Amino acid sequence: MPRWGKIGHMFRSGAIVLLLVALLASGACTVYSKRPVKTIADATGGTGFEQAFWRDIQERNWKDLDRHIAANFMYVTPAGRLDRVAALAEIEKMRVLEYSIGDLTTEMNGDTFIVTYTITLRGSTGEGGFPDQPQRHMTVWQQQKAGWVAIAHSVLRTEGK
Repeated sequence: MPRWGKIGHMFRSGAIVLLLVALLASGACTVYSKRPVKTIADATGGTGFEQAFWRDIQERNWKDLDRHIAANFMYVTPAGRLDRVAALAEIEKMRVLEYSIGDLTTEMNGDTFIVTYTITLRGSTGEGGFPDQPQRHMTVWQQQKAGWVAIAHSVLRTEGK
């Protein structure tokens, strides 16, 4: 075999091996699905934080939720601003049977995620039922030494809804 023949054969063999590795790697992405987010600690981004936040409320998992609410947490609703203690008391009055999150966007700035979305809730609050129309929410998540915590959450309801 001429000198370039061996080199060409080596390049072809290497290319075939690389192709096989690439195919196997791309197949692994479709075989193994993402691990579902069950707690806030499992989440890796703003979407996961919100899903876990509302799952904790729905399942009444106050222990996990409490760990991920900052000491200086602010909760702003159409009725006014609540500090951490008052906010958790209001949240614990909620009986969320179902929730649906839509129009979700996340923005990361350093160690902070700002998450905005609409949410439709089915169930009840301390004062009655949830509005029929989706509500606009925003949560600010910050990475601290103990992990990710919510430092602010706001709820916007439009007039008449």
